[in-house]
Amino acid sequence: MNMDYPFHFDPRGRTADTGDDDHVRDMIEQLLFTSPGERVNRPDFGSGLLQLVFAPNSPELAAALQFTLQAALQRWLGDVIDVGKLDVSSEDATLRVELSYTVRASGDTHNDSFVRSLP
Repeated sequence: MNMDYPFHFDPRGRTADTGDDDHVRDMIEQLLFTSPGERVNRPDFGSGLLQLVFAPNSPELAAALQFTLQAALQRWLGDVIDVGKLDVSSEDATLRVELSYTVRASGDTHNDSFVRSLP
């Protein structure tokens, strides 16, 4: 059973569960939007993406973030997914991460977009 993220209850009042592919996407989202030091028992878990959202916008920032995310995905989810393509773009107040990956267990390929904008 895979718990759905964010945690909530289903209509029966039980912990909501989700399918394998959606669970993998949830794990990727948690990795991307968790800052290192945020988790007590895994202080090095996370990608640092949220810290860089507030840095001055530049192509160098996007390139540095792309390498950081690639390393984090390989380290924490390398046994779950194979990263096919990772693109990070920064436009005005929006940071966009385009990720293409294959779930190792099922062999399914997914293309997802994760977007954060400054308030």
